[in-house]
Amino acid sequence: MLRRRAKSKLGCTKSDEALSKSEQDSSDENQSDKENKLQRKKKFECDEDSDYEPAEKKRRGRGSGLNSKSLQVNSKVKSKARAKGKFKAEMLPSGEDGAKMEGWREVDEADVAPCLPTFRPLRTPGPQLIMMAPYTALDLFQLFFTKSALQTIVKNTNENGRAHCSTKYHTWTDITLKDMYSFLSLVIYMGFVKCCALTDYWRCGTLYDLPFPRKVMSGNKWLGILQALKLSSLEDDAKNEKKKGTPEFDCLANIKPLYDDIREACRHNYQPRQEMAVDVRMVASKAKVPLKKFMKNKSVHWGFKLFVLADCSNGYTYDFLVYEGESGKALSDTVMSLINPSILGSGYKLYLDNIYTTPSFFRDLLKHKILACGTVRPHGAEFSKVKLNVLDQDSPRGSIRWLRSDSVLFLQWRDTKDIFLCSTIHPAHANKSTNKKTKNKGGRSPPKAIPPSVKDHSRCMVGVSLSDSQIGYYQVLRKTRKWYTTFFYHFVDIAAVNAYFLYEELCKAKGELAAQQKVFRELLVEQLFEAGTERATAAPPQAPEPTETHHRLVYLTSDWADGWQKCKVCKTKTPVKCSSCNIPLCFSPQRDCYNDWHTESNK
Repeated sequence: MLRRRAKSKLGCTKSDEALSKSEQDSSDENQSDKENKLQRKKKFECDEDSDYEPAEKKRRGRGSGLNSKSLQVNSKVKSKARAKGKFKAEMLPSGEDGAKMEGWREVDEADVAPCLPTFRPLRTPGPQLIMMAPYTALDLFQLFFTKSALQTIVKNTNENGRAHCSTKYHTWTDITLKDMYSFLSLVIYMGFVKCCALTDYWRCGTLYDLPFPRKVMSGNKWLGILQALKLSSLEDDAKNEKKKGTPEFDCLANIKPLYDDIREACRHNYQPRQEMAVDVRMVASKAKVPLKKFMKNKSVHWGFKLFVLADCSNGYTYDFLVYEGESGKALSDTVMSLINPSILGSGYKLYLDNIYTTPSFFRDLLKHKILACGTVRPHGAEFSKVKLNVLDQDSPRGSIRWLRSDSVLFLQWRDTKDIFLCSTIHPAHANKSTNKKTKNKGGRSPPKAIPPSVKDHSRCMVGVSLSDSQIGYYQVLRKTRKWYTTFFYHFVDIAAVNAYFLYEELCKAKGELAAQQKVFRELLVEQLFEAGTERATAAPPQAPEPTETHHRLVYLTSDWADGWQKCKVCKTKTPVKCSSCNIPLCFSPQRDCYNDWHTESNK
């Protein structure tokens, strides 16, 4: 028993000695680690004024003397030093001019306002008209649909009608310029008087009884003109078709004559003010042609894509381009063709969407003395690699961070989401606040600081949206299988809306109150009808006074199923006529055109 107790005591003393030795070893290791950390920290603090070497230049291969544990310690020390404001001379991405871009700055750091070029347009901004002259709605519309453009359409339509719309039972009858005025009158009329089918405008009965279309033109004639409508000549189409598959092929040849005339008229009759906007407009279509595109973020997903340059003050469509597909040209080339400094002048301010905004393009615009501001996509931009002092998840709403690379400003502003902008117009911040209502936990929201670039961009990008909304209220666009007819409808909308904008400018110059667009279109329809028909000037034919002996109803023919003629009043076919007047008139329980005609003639 004594021997066993002695052995157990010896074993306990040995285990205690081993434990004490291991504790001493671990404490020595911890102390050595702490010393190494302090040495590395001091080393980084001493190298504070020198450039930081990127991690790509450090080779972690054999012989470097670094293990995984030391690398982890090194990264922790770096992050702590950055949080304390150290490494200010860190190597950051450089701009296209070669200068190193600094880290993101805050609101308390002052920014120098850029030196803006003087606004020098080549013409006086506004309508290029005699402001005190009495212009009618038809006069303003004819500034865009000129007589020469309409005569070209009439010539090509007659050529196409004789070639493709003549049958054994129906021969094409050439139309005149007056017929085209009447046709346009009904096209615009259908924009604010909607029917499901085109034939419903000429139907008679209790539900459909519209006298104006029957008064302007018969339904068969209007539908015949629509079927034969052609904007280009058949000879030019044949020449262009032979070039298919070659670079000389023009995919817009079918609309080119009217397309060029409308663009030239929009530029000629108006000089935009200093602020302009470029955006994409979609024209709805279901035609199976390569020009049709899909855009997810637009209200019209499928259709033709147009690049539109509009005046931000009133929404006037100054110029537009139809997207012809991927031709290898950059979007910046499209914008430069729209805003031509040789036509407009210098000192203009251009507001863009994020699909056009690049710092290099803004620098090119600045060389032509054109300023620009637009939203920019955060990925792939010059500032995307700058992580120093960037907004994090805990940054409050209204926070601002900004960078400046020569004349280009990069801005990050937090609202409900982060907004990134690029501008050559604005300073980084100003002493302004938003009136936007926001809520916090206390129920009250103090005014948030808003950068001037964000405020001006939101205000000026409404220019194209205003033009689109004015077109959408009473647009004449209808479903059609021919894609060039869709563009004809849209060109009519552009001409009508631009004419209305000119009418508003004229009323403002005269100090008068402008009417609404619907009233303007109604006046335009009536004046087009008067220009297209002689009924408004010539007196209506006077029928002889009815007497009991002479005015009798007789059948037109003995065959009940054949020989019917159109009624003089309602334009529907009838088998009877007045024997003395020799005029076909309806006489049925639903329509008593016989008595109506003679009653009106006796007044």
